[in-house]
Amino acid sequence: MPEDKPLTYREAGVDIDAGNALVDAIGPLAAKTKRPGVLGNLGGFGGLFDLAACGFKDPVLVAATDGVGTKLKLAIDTGLHEGIGIDLVAMCVNDLVVQGAEPLFFLDYFATGRLEVGVAAEVVASIAEGCGQAGCALIGGETAEMPGMYGDGDYDLAGFAVGAVERDAILPRPDVSAGDVLIGLPSSGVHANGFSLVRRVVSESGLGWDDPAPFAPDAKLGTSLLAPTRIYVRQVLDTIRANPGAVKALCHITGGGLIDNLPRILPETVSAAIDIDAIDPPPVFSWLQTEARLDAHELYRTFNCGVGMVIAVAPSDAGRVAASLGPEAFTIGRLTERGDGPAVVLGTGGTES
Repeated sequence: MPEDKPLTYREAGVDIDAGNALVDAIGPLAAKTKRPGVLGNLGGFGGLFDLAACGFKDPVLVAATDGVGTKLKLAIDTGLHEGIGIDLVAMCVNDLVVQGAEPLFFLDYFATGRLEVGVAAEVVASIAEGCGQAGCALIGGETAEMPGMYGDGDYDLAGFAVGAVERDAILPRPDVSAGDVLIGLPSSGVHANGFSLVRRVVSESGLGWDDPAPFAPDAKLGTSLLAPTRIYVRQVLDTIRANPGAVKALCHITGGGLIDNLPRILPETVSAAIDIDAIDPPPVFSWLQTEARLDAHELYRTFNCGVGMVIAVAPSDAGRVAASLGPEAFTIGRLTERGDGPAVVLGTGGTES
């Protein structure tokens, strides 16, 4: 470079104008997610939120952070970005609601080597869509352009959500006990866990993302696998409020599946006996099981297998809670005394594994 020519930030790989253009594009998207408690607009050094405006009496704040994992690589490889932000929001707000908390606001972090405003705006639009589904406000975030850190076209995402719950309504409750019924809510597919294995399976199968999905021949493989993670917030909060004191515990089924997630809500003296005959997994899971040669235990320890949220209730409350959740809710098992056994037991046709 000639010695008399300035070496600008843009020439070093960071385009401030592109960043400003993205902020301008995000503004209307964030405005659509505004809810009681939001103060100010995007563009400040931090997001402001007035908890008193939400009507809580003795609130406890609950915070969660997460990413999308290697599902993000699939979105990048296919150029299909319109749902990945929903995944980001879902992975955070579903973790809040299992504490009994109402998600209040969300912030995102978008990092890339070279900012492509169109791609970034599409991603943030899907984040705003996820916030709308969860009833929380997108009040801020950060876009980082870091040349040399990411390959061409690559980007990374992280999300941060804050919610609140009344102190006497925090879940799980201490009275989770043997005899309680476990109610499941269906997943929308693989959600955002297990994609390192999914991508390995696809690679070894010789299939391309644009090929028909073996488990859904009328759809492309990439599109099918990118089905966004389901957000359970409104459904679950409505059920809690309609049935005071009935919901004892909630469990978001993420990486580790039913086997590794359910123990997080159980006392050490209690096991979850799961009837896998009661679960009707979407076809994608049988395809993954066959292609990866997984036994039932490993399958249910890797993927959600069609169950994205689990609700624990006393037997006397199971009927009304299931009715509040809607016709898709189904009983997947019960809690039993653990003894010397494992925390989660898979049963099929009256047998255990």
